Amino acid sequence: MKSYEIIPHVADVRLQAKGASLDQLFENALEGMNRILCKDYDRFLNKHLFAKEIAITAYDTTSLLIDFLSEVLTLSHIHKAIFYSIDRLEIYGNSLNARILGVKIEKFMEDIKAVTYHEAEVRKNDEGQYETMIVFDI
Repeated sequence: MKSYEIIPHVADVRLQAKGASLDQLFENALEGMNRILCKDYDRFLNKHLFAKEIAITAYDTTSLLIDFLSEVLTLSHIHKAIFYSIDRLEIYGNSLNARILGVKIEKFMEDIKAVTYHEAEVRKNDEGQYETMIVFDI
């Protein structure tokens, strides 16, 4: 079973992400966002060209995830790149340090303008998995 699902929405794109751990939830949400940005995302896997360090502190876990994805999206636009992998992710409380790996691309298939807080809430479901819904403004 996929650990994320892209759900069409009027003027937006919704992503439902899941993970057995917070680290996995963040990784799956990043992969889902990348597949919205670039449908042929798989061809970039393991083509590491550069890395970026990210450090974020937020109000809560939901804000931490949204801020993380927003930071990666900003870096994607600045560097015209897909950050396809998290090389290192350390989440402690409402803070994280990460090293993400990226590769330059020609163009994005979908232009994500923003990662929104609308519908976002990181929670544990009945199976003990972390899950959230993320709405991207396109």
